[in-house]
Amino acid sequence: MTTTASTAAASEEAAARPLLDAKGVTKRFGAVQALTDVDFEVFAGEVVALVGDNGAGKSTLIKALAGTQPGDDGEYLFDGQRVTIKSPLDAKRLGIATVYQDLALCDNLDVVANLFLGAESLETGPQKAARVIDEIAMEKRAVELLDSLSVTTLRSVRTEVASLSGGQRQSVAIARSLLGDPKVVLLDEPTAALGVAQTRQVLDLVIRLRERGLGVILISHNIVDVLEVSDRIIVLRLGRRVATLKTSETTHGEVVEAITGARG
Repeated sequence: MTTTASTAAASEEAAARPLLDAKGVTKRFGAVQALTDVDFEVFAGEVVALVGDNGAGKSTLIKALAGTQPGDDGEYLFDGQRVTIKSPLDAKRLGIATVYQDLALCDNLDVVANLFLGAESLETGPQKAARVIDEIAMEKRAVELLDSLSVTTLRSVRTEVASLSGGQRQSVAIARSLLGDPKVVLLDEPTAALGVAQTRQVLDLVIRLRERGLGVILISHNIVDVLEVSDRIIVLRLGRRVATLKTSETTHGEVVEAITGARG
């Protein structure tokens, strides 16, 4: 087999397997079984919506994948390789980024400072020894990153986060998650409590993440949003995976039936 053919075959094999593949994830909190033998997978360039009623286990599964609350049992494959996810650092090293619902932004800092908080760029040359923060480089990178995501509603990257709209804040949090060049992004209720225009802004951003070839996992209670941007829908009920729906082949009513277990 030629080098070109080998490379093409390897690319096809990679495209055919999940980017992140979790098998048999189980999580207990004392006597409470939060997750029971849950399988979950997301492919590169795919948006998977994770839906279910309150208490279904969505957040618990996301925290297991993010390493903040590791599962008690289960195995993980990342890009076809068996891996361990026992901490947020494990997830970060693999290329898994998480944007939680609270966003964890600092209202008194501007957009640039929030993007690089804890990962500031330092001056090179004579200033390097003094560990002087390179504000110019950080601002340039912030503008490039937000432009690449088509986040055009910000007046300036030096605007304090406290003055931003909900959609703009969500965009900043998502942009921050991309600084480490992740392969998978977990989004926990990104459109919760947003207005129509702000929701539209965030959904467009989710679509652009997919276009960049990322695997996107979206937790949402808004079935309309889920049907608009997802490729597949995985339904959890009482800590178990009960349904997998191809978005293009399902309806709002079918998703609700899978979530509730009721039949119309």
